[in-house]
Amino acid sequence: MRSGVKVAVVGGVFAVVVGGVGYGAYNVLDGLGDSGVGGGSDTKATSSEVKTGPVTEDEIAETSKAFLAAWAKGEATAAAELTNNKGDAEPTLAGYSESAHVTGAVITPGPATGSKVPYTVRATVSYEGRTKPWTYASELTVVRGLTTGRPLVDWDPSVIHPELGKGESLETGESKTASIEAVDRNGNVLTKEKYPSLGGILDELRKKYGQKAGGTTGIETWINSANADGVDKTLLTLVKGKTGRVPTTLDAGIQAAAEKAVKKYDKSSVAAVEPSSGAIRAIANNPANGFESARWAKVAPGSTMKIVTAAMIIQNGLGSANSPVECPSTVPWEGRTFHNLEDFSLPNATLKRAFAKSCNTTFIKPVLPLGSGKRDTALGDEALRYFGIGQVWQTGVTTWDGKVPPSEGAETAASFIGQGKIQMNPLNMASITATAVKGRFLQPFIVPQTLDNRKFATASPLPGGVSDQLREMLKYTATNPEGTATKAMASVGGDKGGKTGSSEIGGQATSDSWFTGYSNDLAAAALVQSGGHGGDAAGPVVAEVLLAGP
Repeated sequence: MRSGVKVAVVGGVFAVVVGGVGYGAYNVLDGLGDSGVGGGSDTKATSSEVKTGPVTEDEIAETSKAFLAAWAKGEATAAAELTNNKGDAEPTLAGYSESAHVTGAVITPGPATGSKVPYTVRATVSYEGRTKPWTYASELTVVRGLTTGRPLVDWDPSVIHPELGKGESLETGESKTASIEAVDRNGNVLTKEKYPSLGGILDELRKKYGQKAGGTTGIETWINSANADGVDKTLLTLVKGKTGRVPTTLDAGIQAAAEKAVKKYDKSSVAAVEPSSGAIRAIANNPANGFESARWAKVAPGSTMKIVTAAMIIQNGLGSANSPVECPSTVPWEGRTFHNLEDFSLPNATLKRAFAKSCNTTFIKPVLPLGSGKRDTALGDEALRYFGIGQVWQTGVTTWDGKVPPSEGAETAASFIGQGKIQMNPLNMASITATAVKGRFLQPFIVPQTLDNRKFATASPLPGGVSDQLREMLKYTATNPEGTATKAMASVGGDKGGKTGSSEIGGQATSDSWFTGYSNDLAAAALVQSGGHGGDAAGPVVAEVLLAGP
């Protein structure tokens, strides 16, 4: 045993006490380099020592044990030597005690799943006489070194904390921004503990409005953003600053329903907007931490985009809700053949029935007469001029505001059914549905415009009768037995409508599931990545959110 090191039992696990500062691990190793699993990062070894093939169970256990023990004891260099990227790992591991001021940690691993080892960290953070416990869970993966053949921890900053990303660092000290108390439209306090999906939004609101709202700084542990203009993530509060009150348009009841709904599916997200005002009532993601697909995703929305395509068809005199249309099983377009699901066809169709059945060919074939020049830009023009897609939305937080770029050839046809180059997220699609219902675009927002007098994006109202026809089509799709949205919307009452969608994404075996709908004065849209048919996965998410509305 190293000089000055003694072993104590803490909560059933071994802990190492070094110089009066406690770090813990489930085991203590005498000489981390002598176990046969370490001996440096992935540097060149003699050919006789190089192993190949997957790491074994014993190697996973030994390597994770050695790494966690070294990290727990605060031995950054020794722990970094057990990774496949010592150069990046060592400063991050050293910063755990030096800049994050973690003065004690007990790391308890769980059973390995393949080469992944999960663990729980129970730490103590101390700064200027203030201390607070800090508990979280993360995981590591053991891989075989490419040149040494040794089992090593596959280095990623998330090994230290699940929310830590490349180029980011942990720090404890006086916070950079003033504290806030964000409240919903009824004055209910919104916290990331109660509403996990709001963590990133609350951090953004704090940076942007904290000082303006009269808040002061406190002592916290946070993640420094990798970007100079990025938003730091608060992880732990040791001493609260004075909170400034920031009003939002969110509704705590609808937000709670959204948080619950997205937990049904991995990689799911939902947003809800009030058609009469543009106010964002809820926004949620699963997982709650990390990339927020509800407001940042840039993916094809599938057949939910047919709302905009239908408006374009009606406004260009190519059809109306109750006019007869063709719905063949396939349709050719400049060398490519487009299909309906399982190549179904629909005789005696109207645009409303084709919309309800999500007939792809109906939303491609009628546009051919426009001519290549106009039809390549018609959908983008419609989306920008009437639905506000492609403008810059000043919501109060960062959002991706949708994109329908010009296209040519087969990509033009694909765009009419929500594929091709189109990029949307649930907030965009909720707004599109709200526009269809209201008859005009009202820019979504999450804090009142009066808070900072920012300029909202605007668009032209839909021409007379177009909104009425879109509502009729959405309602038919959600209430008629042949409508693809009827099953998902069965439990939703009031004036309602909906549209299903699925989009094929390269590299995914299963399509993304999309659904958008409205009930009374609430519109919502959801995305479930690799969720399949829109009515099966995204549909129930939207329905649960709408049920919490007015």
